[in-house]
Amino acid sequence: MCLLVVCLIGPVLFDVGRLMSSKSVGASLFPELFRFGIYKSSQGRMVRQFTFFAVVVIAAFGCVTLANGALMPYGKGVQVGVPVAVWALFCWLAFRLVNVPRFADFLVSVESELEKVTWPSRNEVTQATVVVLLTMFSLGLFLFLIDLLWTWLFSVIGFTEYKS
Repeated sequence: MCLLVVCLIGPVLFDVGRLMSSKSVGASLFPELFRFGIYKSSQGRMVRQFTFFAVVVIAAFGCVTLANGALMPYGKGVQVGVPVAVWALFCWLAFRLVNVPRFADFLVSVESELEKVTWPSRNEVTQATVVVLLTMFSLGLFLFLIDLLWTWLFSVIGFTEYKS
């Protein structure tokens, strides 16, 4: 069990240590993990929330895989407790990630750019969908007919035996 924890957390600690030794963004990353405030709380809320929930859902899938894989031989307490603890850790890390000033500023700028996008109307989406579906159906039919032609041609010249 201890080996599993070392294998999971060891590379993370090594990476954080490497980042801490640099004078760039990594130097401010570690203290940021232990703050409780929300950076620019009124800006970029939607993108931050979607980013947070995406990380949390991916972590949940990983924890389910951990519970049903590597922790199967252990008792129910370990099989449930360890993934829940790992998931809680990832929830906290995801919450802090979206509040790291540099990353939060990026997410704020992403949301401001998304507000500038001209989204198509429902009618335009319907028309574009019909065009795509008709094009795909037409290409599929064309390739099916070409395949039939080549199959017939190869059977006529004796290259392959085709039994209908």
